[in-house]
Amino acid sequence: MKKVEIYTTQWCPYCHAAKSLLDEKGVNYDEVDADDPDVRMAMVQRANGRRTVPQIFVGETHVGGYDDMAALDRRGQLDPLLAN
Repeated sequence: MKKVEIYTTQWCPYCHAAKSLLDEKGVNYDEVDADDPDVRMAMVQRANGRRTVPQIFVGETHVGGYDDMAALDRRGQLDPLLAN
């Protein structure tokens, strides 16, 4: 399974939803605290200017936020992405 990184803040409901979806799938992930301004700036650069949290990466692929990941899951495209 590919490495999954998720940039989050403690107060973000979409971050909690994203982590719950990954937990339900049994996916291990590294959570990165985007409350730190330097980390947030690095996240924005890595996410091609997207400033909202969560920002989710599977391997080197930028998935986007929770809505993007949930849409991939509904289309049956998340599991193959995680596995490859």
